[in-house]
Amino acid sequence: MCGIVGYVGRRSAVDVVIDGLRRLEYRGYDSAGVALVADGPEGGLEVDKRAGKLANLEGALADHPLPESFCGIGHTRWATHGVPSDRNAHPHLSADGRVALIHNGIIENFAQLRAELESEGVEFESDTDTEAAAHLLGREYAVDGDLTEAMTRVCVRLEGAFTLLAVAADDPDTVVGARRNSPLVVGLGEGEYFLASDVAAFIAYTTDAVELGQDQIVTIDRDGVTVRGFDGQASEGTPFSVDWDIAAAEKGGFDTFMRKEIHEQPAAVADTLRGRIDESGQIVLDEVRMSDQDFRDIDKVFIIACGTSYHAGLVTKYAIEHWTRIPCEVELASEFRYRDPVLDRSTLVVAISQSGETMDTLMAVRHAKDQKARVLSISNTVGSTIPRESDAVLYTRAGIEVAVASTKAFLTQLAACYLVGLHLAQVRGIKYADEVSAVLDELVAAPGKIAKVIEDLEPVRQMARDCASAQRVLFIGRHVGYPVALEGALKLKELAYLHAEGFAAGELKHGPISLIEEGTPVIAIVPSPRGRSLLHDKIISNIQEVKARGAKVIAVCEEGDRITKAHADLVITTPASPTLLAPLLTAVPLQEFAAELATALGRDIDQPRNLAKSVTVE
Repeated sequence: MCGIVGYVGRRSAVDVVIDGLRRLEYRGYDSAGVALVADGPEGGLEVDKRAGKLANLEGALADHPLPESFCGIGHTRWATHGVPSDRNAHPHLSADGRVALIHNGIIENFAQLRAELESEGVEFESDTDTEAAAHLLGREYAVDGDLTEAMTRVCVRLEGAFTLLAVAADDPDTVVGARRNSPLVVGLGEGEYFLASDVAAFIAYTTDAVELGQDQIVTIDRDGVTVRGFDGQASEGTPFSVDWDIAAAEKGGFDTFMRKEIHEQPAAVADTLRGRIDESGQIVLDEVRMSDQDFRDIDKVFIIACGTSYHAGLVTKYAIEHWTRIPCEVELASEFRYRDPVLDRSTLVVAISQSGETMDTLMAVRHAKDQKARVLSISNTVGSTIPRESDAVLYTRAGIEVAVASTKAFLTQLAACYLVGLHLAQVRGIKYADEVSAVLDELVAAPGKIAKVIEDLEPVRQMARDCASAQRVLFIGRHVGYPVALEGALKLKELAYLHAEGFAAGELKHGPISLIEEGTPVIAIVPSPRGRSLLHDKIISNIQEVKARGAKVIAVCEEGDRITKAHADLVITTPASPTLLAPLLTAVPLQEFAAELATALGRDIDQPRNLAKSVTVE
C-alpha cells in the first residue's frame, strides 16, 4: 500500500513523479500529493496534495502549474492515522517549511514523539503519524543543513515499519530515503536517479535498479547514489535488472488490468514451471541455503500467508501431506506469532507473499527464524524482503500484477507450491523419479487447460450478470475445492462488495444452510467423478440439500460429468485434471464471475474501495 516516488535528473520532476504515481495506483490509495524543489539559486518547496484519486491532483496541477523543477517526491496515501483528506495527505512539511516528507508504513511511537514536539511548541496540521517524523527531520536539518545526516539521526528514533523520502527547500539536487520493514528500490538512469516503492514507477525510464537492505538510508543526487546504514556506516545495495518492460504494465487492449491478467494466466503458470528440472531430474528452487539433509530432517511444515496467498496455502496442505506424509498446518500470518507456535530446526515454514513485502508475513517469518525454524518463501518479487530473509526461495515469475484482486499471482503460487511439495517428496525419497515426472507432466499440461477454460468464459459472464441483483452468493467445496470456494467468495467480496461466503460443503448442515432462501446463488466446486467418487457423491448430496431449500446452483465441474449436470441449474465445465491440481482450473471461472458481476454493479474492479495491492503495515 502507498506509492512512493522520488526523482533527481534532467526531466521535469513533476512529470516523472506523476507518471510514477500513476503506475503505482494499483497499490491502493485515498489521496495523492507532490513536493518539488524549485530550480535555481533561490530554491524553495512547492507542495500540492489532494484527497481522492490521482486525477484530482492532476487537475489541480493543470489549473495551477508548479514552478520548473528537476527534483521532487510524490506519494499516494492509504489512510492509517487520520481520515482521507487534503490535510492528512502527504507530503508533510516541517515546522519551518524547509523540509517535505512522505512516508509509507506506521510509526508506532508517534504518540510519544508528537507529545515531545508539542511540548516544545510545535503545532501539528494533520492527524497523521508521518507529521511527527517531518517535524523531527526539520529540527535535525536545522542543526547542520545536511539532509542525509538529519535522516540518519531521525531514523534511530523511529519505531515500526516505514519508508521515508524527503527533500529540502535549499537543495534542488537531492532526495534522501530510508527504509525499515517497508519496500524501497533505486532506479539508475543516465544522469538521473529514482526512488520508489516499486520498480513499476520508473520502468519507463530504466531497467537498472538497486534493492536496499534493512535499516538503510539512500541519497540520490545528480552525481549518483550513496547508501549508508542507520548506524551511519557506509553500505551498499544489491544491483539487479528488471526483466519486464513498460508494456507489461499496460492493459494491452483489455478494458481492465484484471481481465488482462486473467488472460495472462496460462503463460504465467508456464513461466513458473519452466526450467524447474535439472539434468538429473531434480526440481530446482531459485535460491537455496539448505542442504538436502536439512530437507530430510523436516518433520513438520507450517504454511503462513494472508488473503489469497492463504488460500493457495490451504490447497498446498493437501498436496504436501499426500505427497510427503509430513504433517502440514496452514496459518494466517497475522495470527501466527501471537499464538506462540512450537517451532524448531526440524520445522519448515513456507511463507507465501506475492510482493515479498507483506508485513504480517514478514513478521511471522522473523518469528520463525528466531525460533530456529527453516523458512522457504514463495514470491513474485525478486529481491524483496521475505525472500532475502529466507533459507530457500522459489519465484513465481508471474510478471507484474496491477489489479488489486489477485488472479495470476494465485495460480502461479499454486504451481510453485506444487513444486515445493514435489521437491520435498523427491529429496526425502518418498516419491520415485517416475512418480514425480508424472505429476510434472500434468503440471506442464495445465497452462493449455487453463487457456481452454478462458476461451469458454462467456457463459460465466452471463451467469454473473444474472446474479447482479442477489443479496448474497455462497460457495461450497470439498477437499481442494474448499479453498477454491473461499477464494471465489473473497474475489466477489473484494470486487462487488457483496456478502459472499465460502464453506466446506459438509458444514452446511451445521449452520450455514440457514442462509439459503429462494433464489440464493450457490456456486459448488465439484470434484472429478473419476477416482475419488466418494467426494463427488457427497457434494452431489450437498447440492440436493441447498436446491431443496430454493437455491440456484451453479456447478463448476469436470467435462463429461453428467451426474452434476442433472442436479445443477447451471454448469461450467473444466478439462479433466488430477484432483490435487484441479484448483488451477476451477479458480479461473470464479475470477471472471466476480469481475463481471462487479462490472454489472458499476464497481472499479482494478482498484476496489478500501483495498491495497501490497499490505506493508500490520
